[in-house]
Amino acid sequence: MKVLVLGSGAREHALVTALAADPAVTALLAAPGNVGMCVPCRPVDAADPDAVLALLEAEAERGSPLDLVVIGPEAPLVAGVADVVRAAGVACVGPSAEAARLEGSKAFAKEVMAAAGVPTAMAHVCTTVDEAAEALDAFGAPYVVKDDGLAAGKGVVVTDDRGAALEHAAACLAKPGDSAVVIEEYLDGPEISLFVLCDGQDVVPLAPAQDFKRVGDGDTGPNTGGMGAYSPLPWAPTGLVRDVVDRVAQPVVREMARRGTPFAGVLYCGLALTSRGVRVVEFNVRFGDPETQSVLARLATPLAGVLHAAATASLGGLAPLRWREAAAVTVVLAAAGYPADPRSGDVIDGLDAAASVPRATVLHAGTRRDGEGRVISAGGRVLSVVGVGPDLSDARSVAYEAISRIVLVGSHYRRDIAEAATRPAAPATADA
Repeated sequence: MKVLVLGSGAREHALVTALAADPAVTALLAAPGNVGMCVPCRPVDAADPDAVLALLEAEAERGSPLDLVVIGPEAPLVAGVADVVRAAGVACVGPSAEAARLEGSKAFAKEVMAAAGVPTAMAHVCTTVDEAAEALDAFGAPYVVKDDGLAAGKGVVVTDDRGAALEHAAACLAKPGDSAVVIEEYLDGPEISLFVLCDGQDVVPLAPAQDFKRVGDGDTGPNTGGMGAYSPLPWAPTGLVRDVVDRVAQPVVREMARRGTPFAGVLYCGLALTSRGVRVVEFNVRFGDPETQSVLARLATPLAGVLHAAATASLGGLAPLRWREAAAVTVVLAAAGYPADPRSGDVIDGLDAAASVPRATVLHAGTRRDGEGRVISAGGRVLSVVGVGPDLSDARSVAYEAISRIVLVGSHYRRDIAEAATRPAAPATADA
């Protein structure tokens, strides 16, 4: 099987790493990829449908057509790249542009959940600042304000400061186009991320994970794209995954099929375990970053066949997934100034030393090579360091030992990823 992974972040690096270990994969490409991937990388804009189609055609003309395309980020999905890939006759992991509206518009996702009877937070979709102000007052603090469209994981503000909440709402509404902002009730309780593979009809869940959105220890500071994650969740209720499949994922897939826009790809269910039961915080339509890095580190079933089944409406015949009896902890190394104003262009030292730590993996995200061949920073979230061990405590030790060996001027990382989960006390929450 010849596979193409679209994207350039640590999530895509994790996908490439897992696919490269699958004996069924005979050739593997990435576009545009990153300097850490040990596979051929093509300089193609993953969010440009025409450019991706040209790449597919070029590979076919070389006599080595692609069998599967795996789309990592959300922007290509919303742009319709999956539609172009499928029209070219290539199996694709990723929903159509119409189905990708589940992530592209939070208002649309709320509409689908209401139609499907999926439990979620009460919300008001607002198109003016006055409407947003009324909604904030109706729900009260803590205030939850979400940009309706894509915002790279940084479009959500959760605050007790009404002024800050209204300011964020106004900023969302000031964006060009048909802008809207979603004001929600606050959901108490810890949050969980669950990826569910969907083929338009059947669904297969992966292992749950928990991520950490706030930039600082103790869930302080602004939201980010994600500062770390871990799996499994020893504190999660028994039967949680089955409950989410039955009450969330399967109803949404049925509703999307009823609308004539079947959902085939990865449905990321962001969930809160509230005092009133499971509630959906948000949907994404692709693998999440950094949760993917931890979840795939534990998957024992070869990945290519699983993804191909999702892409070819074959999940119903898939054997149960196998998971390693191990834990995985991912810690994200961020550039100076992240998330507000990340600095780039600084040399990264210690990569080989970090990778030499037993059971540690260094995955690249915001990196590139300079004119002298040195690896330098080129984004906000620069690296993901994954530690694997027999339990979360050991996996944390591996991850933090490895990341401590990396030197990047001004860089920072959270020091409390998965810490609470290693103690008998309730886990720390991770913001939406």
